[in-house]
Amino acid sequence: MQWLANHWWIMLLIPVGMIVSAVKDLRRVNLKSYLTDKSELPPHRDNNAQWDDEDDWPKKK
Repeated sequence: MQWLANHWWIMLLIPVGMIVSAVKDLRRVNLKSYLTDKSELPPHRDNNAQWDDEDDWPKKK
């Protein structure tokens, strides 16, 4: 635990390095070319289009 108290700044370097790396990668993304080359989405499929005709619950009298 003493080592952690003396070298706490090393624990800060790891997240800072991850943030810097993410910012560098995001700067390389070209949004205009991505949006022009983006493929069309397939039509939406409704999973609830056909309701279950059989009622599994007991009927109330």
